[in-house]
Amino acid sequence: MTRDTASVACGRWDGSECEGTVHCPPRCPRFVDKEGERWTVRPAIDEDAPFLVEMYERFDRADRAQGLPPVSRARRVEWVESMLAEGSNVVAERDGEVLGHAMYTPTDAAVPELAVFVHPDAQDRGVGTELCRHVIADAAAAGREGIELHVETGNRVARSVYRTVGFEIAERRGDLRMRLDLDDPVATAVRWPPLAREGPAEPPVVLSPGDAGPGRSPADD
Repeated sequence: MTRDTASVACGRWDGSECEGTVHCPPRCPRFVDKEGERWTVRPAIDEDAPFLVEMYERFDRADRAQGLPPVSRARRVEWVESMLAEGSNVVAERDGEVLGHAMYTPTDAAVPELAVFVHPDAQDRGVGTELCRHVIADAAAAGREGIELHVETGNRVARSVYRTVGFEIAERRGDLRMRLDLDDPVATAVRWPPLAREGPAEPPVVLSPGDAGPGRSPADD
């Protein structure tokens, strides 16, 4: 389940100091997870379909939500192809391997629905949160009014992620319906370049001989 990502803009460089350009996508494709691994988040293409189907084959019951992804391979293939055709999709890659998928659908709805899935081996790293932010940025750039989602009441982890990226509960009826209006400041903030979001890196502190203290030199430390 690997792809040649050499043609992806920017390469696998550390973009934390990037100020962005007019040619950048709505959100920078570079992402470093909680364990320091580097990822690329990019728009999905039709050729990703078999890699997504393969990714979803390793999901068990606990990894599914609202019956998705489908259990049978035939239905998974059909579902993936329909999402790629009808939605705005992004995928998360690490070392060329597709390990995350998120989308909003349908693309022509004023308030489309978000769905996000992360491979079991890549969870708890912040990948799902980053995928959500990409979908929000894409929907805002496309002029959508808002974006909503449905989540099971007992899925505390997913609810925490959605709250983190700005969603609020809109309705409690069985599953929760959550919504984010795209005129909210968070929908603007997710589109800032890395330097604006994170600020400049702290410069290293260099001690002069006079800063070393009485009877000591920097070489003693």
